[in-house]
Amino acid sequence: MSSAIRMICPSLACRALLSVPASARGKTVRCSKCGLRVAVPDKPSPTATPAASVKK
Repeated sequence: MSSAIRMICPSLACRALLSVPASARGKTVRCSKCGLRVAVPDKPSPTATPAASVKK
């Protein structure tokens, strides 16, 4: 399944909503609004535990 990844530009002056293809995982893309190079995160590992479910 090849769905788009939605993320927000990390530039505080921009904050544009970016929609990049899933094939861009692990690569860098350029924000279409401000031109900042943004790293697209890799696919999360299936063994990763969400922080909300971690008990203290």
